Formats: sequence, structure tokens, C-alpha cells
Amino acid sequence: MSQQCGVVLGGYGPTEDATPETQKICDKVKTEVEKKTGKNYKEFRAIKYRSQVVEGMNFLIKVHVGDYLHIIVYVNLPGDEFSLSGVQQHHTEDDPLEPFP
Repeated sequence: MSQQCGVVLGGYGPTEDATPETQKICDKVKTEVEKKTGKNYKEFRAIKYRSQVVEGMNFLIKVHVGDYLHIIVYVNLPGDEFSLSGVQQHHTEDDPLEPFP
């Protein structure tokens, strides 16, 4: 069975406080996020994150840029390739980190 205790296996884990590793991921994709949003960010600070194990890791990250962005970043298994999968703008500090297409 693919569910235990209401958690879908392979889904995103719980929301956690950002770590220095999370910030490094954000730093790697900042330029790409700026291209997608058409904005330059003086501040680009990871606040919270959720992770998902796939063939590598997906990171869903809340980023403070004045207001808040939600970004999804794929990191390959060796941890040397970072790919921006999505950006959502206009979030608040209290918006939950929910996966998006």
C-alpha cells in the first residue's frame, strides 16, 4: 500500500526551517529566478523548505525577496547540478509551502 499514517510515500516531507544548505541551493538558482520573474533581488534569503526524494531531490523553498517567492529546485544525486523547476510570486510569510506545477 502506498500510504502510511496519511503520508503518501514519495511526497514532500514536512516544512522545516531553512538551513545553510537550503541557502546554497537558492544562491545557485537566483539568476535563473530573476530571469523568470524579470526582477533583480537585493535580498534572496531562504526561509522554509520541504524536500522530496526522487531520482535526486526536489526542494520546495520559500524565499524572502522583500515579499515572498516559492521556488522548486531539482538537485541531482551527486549534488552538482541544480535545475529551477518553477517559481510562484506574490506569496506571504504565512502561505503554506504547497507543490505546484
